[in-house]
Amino acid sequence: MVGDRQGWLRCLLAGAVFVVGMTGTTLPTPLYPLYQEKFGFSELTVTVVYAVYAFGVIGVLLLAGNASDTVGRRPTLLWGLGFAAASAICFLAADGLGWLYAGRLLSGLSAGLFTGAATAYVMDLAPPGGQSRATLVATAANMGGLGCGPLLAGLLAEYAPEPLLLPFAVHLALVSVAAVVLLRLPETVREPRPLTAVRPQRPALPAQVRPVFVPAAIASFAGFALFGVFTSVSPAFLARYLDVDNHAVSGLIVALAFFASTAGQLAVGRFGVSRSLPLGCAVLLAGLAFLAGALSAELLALVVLAAVVGGAGQGLSFRAALSAVAAAAPVEQRAAVISTLFVVAYTGISIPVIGVGLLSEPLGLEQAGLVFTGCMLLLVASAATYLLRRPARTGVRED
Repeated sequence: MVGDRQGWLRCLLAGAVFVVGMTGTTLPTPLYPLYQEKFGFSELTVTVVYAVYAFGVIGVLLLAGNASDTVGRRPTLLWGLGFAAASAICFLAADGLGWLYAGRLLSGLSAGLFTGAATAYVMDLAPPGGQSRATLVATAANMGGLGCGPLLAGLLAEYAPEPLLLPFAVHLALVSVAAVVLLRLPETVREPRPLTAVRPQRPALPAQVRPVFVPAAIASFAGFALFGVFTSVSPAFLARYLDVDNHAVSGLIVALAFFASTAGQLAVGRFGVSRSLPLGCAVLLAGLAFLAGALSAELLALVVLAAVVGGAGQGLSFRAALSAVAAAAPVEQRAAVISTLFVVAYTGISIPVIGVGLLSEPLGLEQAGLVFTGCMLLLVASAATYLLRRPARTGVRED
């Protein structure tokens, strides 16, 4: 009993470290309009700055996605916290666009290391028989941390001095505390090897995985693209077209999308994987429809609905996609197949987001958003149609 309590305490402390790491990746979201005003750049530049983060994540996934299995969980997460601290320092020192690019790239490197290593660490530290609850802790920490970033930055930017400095100073302090906590937790990899043993992890897509992978990848791409647009240009849309100048409100709306994603991921356990993927696509379609309505009618209520419904659809479809693809993959290639899915997903928060930025110059932000929404609706509808005609055989046991 005492061992269980100690195990759960360690599991929760690792989850708290996970929250701190992911919070930094979305911290700049409600601050982009302030940076635009200070440095005088366009929506295209905002989207490129945001997309640099995705390139950092993809690079880590491809080059060092299995690092924590090799060198250990704690060293990998300490590197992740180091990149997070370096990112915060870049934003604290920012006196030009170059600092923003550097900060976002370092943030992407941090997220790439944290996503796999922290999830595995939380599950490693759970007491025997607690894997299901540990998965819940890891899921909540991941998406909850992403939601806390814009919420924290929005509140500090609106109600505290130095809106472009204080959020990153606070996060730097939180990173320091997280590092101390991490150093007090045990290593769970029994025989860590040196850093030189880490090898690039090639993406893989065996033939038997492709029928499941195609709709899963499309849904993941569209869901992450929706998050990308919300976290890059939604604050500017809220300020310019809906007169929402309150940074706390814009941060809260973005945070709602991530919190709703957490709820959607948790719902997979209730609906089962095979039903959650098409259901997630349907909910994601509804969220995209609300986004289109928000852009057309310029209604704040529809923006909130788009965040909540779209976030829930993203969470439902992505967790189901991840479970289905992992179950269909051969054991010896499972990690590589999952990495392939993550690469597709994170491509969704780079290329489409930059596309919105490019179109916003000639068309305006509203019309560019509508073009994006239309493309994503077609993608998700095609995935849903595919699943209706050929239901995915996931190989996952349904409760």
